[in-house]
Amino acid sequence: MLMEMACAFTGHRPVRFSFGYDDEDEKCIRLKLMLAAQISRLIESGVSTFYTGMALGTDQWCAGIVLDMKREYPNVRLTAVLPCETQASKWSPEQRERYFNTLADCDDVITLNTRYTPDCMRIRNETMVDRADFLLAIWNGKPRGDTAATVRYAKSRALPIVLIDPFSV
Repeated sequence: MLMEMACAFTGHRPVRFSFGYDDEDEKCIRLKLMLAAQISRLIESGVSTFYTGMALGTDQWCAGIVLDMKREYPNVRLTAVLPCETQASKWSPEQRERYFNTLADCDDVITLNTRYTPDCMRIRNETMVDRADFLLAIWNGKPRGDTAATVRYAKSRALPIVLIDPFSV
């Protein structure tokens, strides 16, 4: 019997990328294609569960890719791990619509807090790493920020990390 494995996603928000919130930009499309290729390799190597924190940018791009791949790989599961119920409360209507539509398509949604707390994002990231066998990180290599902290935490847990440099696209 094949052991089921899981992968968590982490990465930058759109403001960190040269293309910002423009999902149709050539660089964003290339990054998403790189993500899709990497996610496909993970599935082919036995990963069947993916964890997304549903933040804008990387988390939601990866979630969308996994949901698209469920057509070809129906055994794949997507779990959203939300830091708090109010995560999307300050987002634009379009961002909120995408967020809630994606949540509706997830196989499971885990909400860790009712309201925002200063450490809820860190707790969300560590919860995903603790449940995963791999971390897929879209990270610029800089030592500050939530993505860097999540990569450090995964390293402290000896988790294999698949790194994609967003400046390589």
